[in-house]
Amino acid sequence: MVVQLYGCNFRWMNNSESLHDFFEHLLDQQQKQERVPSNEEIRGWAEKLICVMFPQLSTCVLTSMEEVQQAFRKLSGELEIMMSSTTACKEFNRSALAEKFFNRVPEIYRLLNTDIEAIVAGDPAAHSAFEVVRAYPGFYALCFYRIAHELHQLKIPMLPRILTEMAHSRTGIDIHPAATIGEYFCIDHGTGIVIGETANIGNHVKIYQGVTLGALSVKKEMAFTKRHPTIEDHVVIYSGATILGGNTVIGHHSVIGGNVWLTETVQPGSLVSHQPEITVVEGKFLSTTL
Repeated sequence: MVVQLYGCNFRWMNNSESLHDFFEHLLDQQQKQERVPSNEEIRGWAEKLICVMFPQLSTCVLTSMEEVQQAFRKLSGELEIMMSSTTACKEFNRSALAEKFFNRVPEIYRLLNTDIEAIVAGDPAAHSAFEVVRAYPGFYALCFYRIAHELHQLKIPMLPRILTEMAHSRTGIDIHPAATIGEYFCIDHGTGIVIGETANIGNHVKIYQGVTLGALSVKKEMAFTKRHPTIEDHVVIYSGATILGGNTVIGHHSVIGGNVWLTETVQPGSLVSHQPEITVVEGKFLSTTL
């Protein structure tokens, strides 16, 4: 029997020859493997950058302008090294890309501070910016997304997706690095949120746990078309809502209720709700003798 693994054929036989073929296949895969730094190295670089921007994390303390500048130079050098260790980046001007990225860090910092402000204002349980930075998974996911998005905008391959998937594995919040998200973005709770590749989210948007901004089932040939919805400014989307399709637009100042399923456009200022049928029989299991 011939078995195909990752595009390679080898003959499977129930003897030592089959094991030899299998080992040869594994060796061939090892030799052809595209080089990329480990996920842990990539995540560690991002966490160090976040720490420099937000000392509330208390994993690094910088006491002078020289130390701040030195930290940025070191992080820029580490980004260059990661790109040098990535096969897909071998033809790139890695020094120029690192410089362009770090020129965008002040804007990343500004956007993240608007996110902090939105979370503090939008969540009654958030008592301070310190608490949001230190404890909120939504903010952690947004840090990784905003860093990854800038890398993606520079067309740096692999690293952006690895970053957002590392945040996904830690927080349960899945944001594609290519998605576009405006300022003052509030994630409340966050677990189970999915924001697809071509989603476009405006300013002052708040979403709760379990929200999906996804695509309708499409052919692979449509990979480079807009497949995910557009959410305009000042929209609130409650938990469990599913909004699908590249032509779906949620108009500004709308509220989408929990567990709503939407595949069509909603006009500005709309309230969309799902009304399940719930039956309550009071006292059904209490003894009539009580």
